[in-house]
Amino acid sequence: MAQIAIVGSGPAGYYAAEAALKQWGDDARVDVFDRLPVPYGLIRTGVAPDHQSIKLVARRYEATALNENVRFAGNVLVGEDVSIEELRSLYDAVILATGAPHDRPLEIEGAELGNVFGSAAFVGWYNGHPEFASLDPDLGGRHAVVIGMGNVALDVGRILAKTEAEFTGSDIVSHALQQLLASGIERITILGRRGPHQIMMTPKELGELGKLDRAAPEVDPADLPPLADDALLEPGLRKSVTLLRDFAAAQPDGGKPVTIAFDFFASPHRLLGEGGRVTAVEVERTEVKAGRAVGTGACYTVPASLVISCIGYRSSPIAGVPFEEREGRFANEGGFILPGLYCVGWARRGPSGTIGTNRPDGFGVVERIAAEVVADRGKQGRAGFDALAAKRGLDVVTFSDWRRIEAAEIAAAREGSPREKFVDIAAMIAARQN
Repeated sequence: MAQIAIVGSGPAGYYAAEAALKQWGDDARVDVFDRLPVPYGLIRTGVAPDHQSIKLVARRYEATALNENVRFAGNVLVGEDVSIEELRSLYDAVILATGAPHDRPLEIEGAELGNVFGSAAFVGWYNGHPEFASLDPDLGGRHAVVIGMGNVALDVGRILAKTEAEFTGSDIVSHALQQLLASGIERITILGRRGPHQIMMTPKELGELGKLDRAAPEVDPADLPPLADDALLEPGLRKSVTLLRDFAAAQPDGGKPVTIAFDFFASPHRLLGEGGRVTAVEVERTEVKAGRAVGTGACYTVPASLVISCIGYRSSPIAGVPFEEREGRFANEGGFILPGLYCVGWARRGPSGTIGTNRPDGFGVVERIAAEVVADRGKQGRAGFDALAAKRGLDVVTFSDWRRIEAAEIAAAREGSPREKFVDIAAMIAARQN
């Protein structure tokens, strides 16, 4: 019998659980732990609320979760409620699939000013993550600056610009929706240190900006490289750059009250503020040399009543687990950390790749576990954890509990929304009683 503990119930965690079932079949006993009472991690609180088609992948994870050999154990904080060493003593292998839930810090002067947020916090706010439900950003100013040139920056800019009708079908939480609809923002500037040929934006997400009801994208034609240079790009990036060229060629739409302006070759130098709140971003003009952004010394300011930093994420260190501070991930070699301890997904690689990238990653690590770990050594596994949880009075939330929580969210949905998420852990736990 292979006793496997997986810490984290997002894509990486459930792909690893799926791989364990493929590897050991009925001889697998897999416990999937999560600090929240609800599963799916990034799918629930990271994917944009208006991208419901992407969230449908949760159905695949549900199929794994409903297997009688897999158990969800929510509301358990590994590192506090139970230690890594205790899990290693109970299970044949422990797989860390905790993702990268924290923002990479914006290490410039003024980052501590009010109304400056990282994307994990801001996205968590409008996606209903309990940790960020009370964020309460001030959207009353006219100018928002989004720092970053990836899809998360696009998501943030798009969410700031949408109309109420455009949120139909999304699961954005109501308290965030009401604040967004009352927003006074008229200009959203997306800052990128490098140029159009170095963006990390995919065509689908970039193309959405050209279809917004009340907002229009703006690109300075002077920022675009010669058209012939696009031939050297890989196809996906070439499509994205073509969209930027389309935005640059379009006539300004004076009928749309919101502008989403791309500011390339622009490195945030410091944040300026008054009364403890941000008012502008001082930006240094850059040029790209050998793929790197190099400052030119020329600076200018961009008005900013709100700043969202979308520059990357970090995993959460866990006591007793080697951690690479610079990379923001667990120290590992091909997923191996310590005997009996492994990692997958962003916890292994850092914040890179798509949701689907986690599937081969999870299968590869499980294959390695099968080759390196001797199962059926008499480890207590699930029974041992249950005894420990009972002794400590842990209130473990099961997958059946989650389905009752989910039913309550669906029942509470506003018209046109698939659910109204609970944003309070106590309310989630209480809902399982219904």
